[in-house]
Amino acid sequence: MGDEIELFRSFISQKGLRNTPEREVIIREIFSTHDHFDVDDLYLRMLGKGSKVSKASIYRNIPLIMECGLIKEVWHENGHMHYEHIYGHGHHCHLRCIQCGKVIEFVDRHLRQIEKRLSKEYDFKIIDHNLDITGYCSDCKNGINV
Repeated sequence: MGDEIELFRSFISQKGLRNTPEREVIIREIFSTHDHFDVDDLYLRMLGKGSKVSKASIYRNIPLIMECGLIKEVWHENGHMHYEHIYGHGHHCHLRCIQCGKVIEFVDRHLRQIEKRLSKEYDFKIIDHNLDITGYCSDCKNGINV
């Protein structure tokens, strides 16, 4: 860890904003785990570690951290946007269990081929895609009648 802090410091400076220890604590916590998170998850983790950062500060800083390219929104569920850190990670998609909440990240080379075909067919420059597939994981699917 450290590159993301330096990147954010440079980004904040270029925007003419003041970097604060609070902002860096938020970024350090985001990058301390590879889990997907929402603001409540992040706040509770930080609170559990004795941090005095407010939930309002997290909400105010999430858009800056996204604009900097460190994190992105991945899905909205139960009234909360969920995020993941993307800096230093390749593109991937998600399988999400709607029963237990398990998230499986995957990469499929066929998606790249689909992007190329769509780009050509519709004369469209694709810069990104988000694929979020919901269903039941191997542990949960056995207990349902589908």
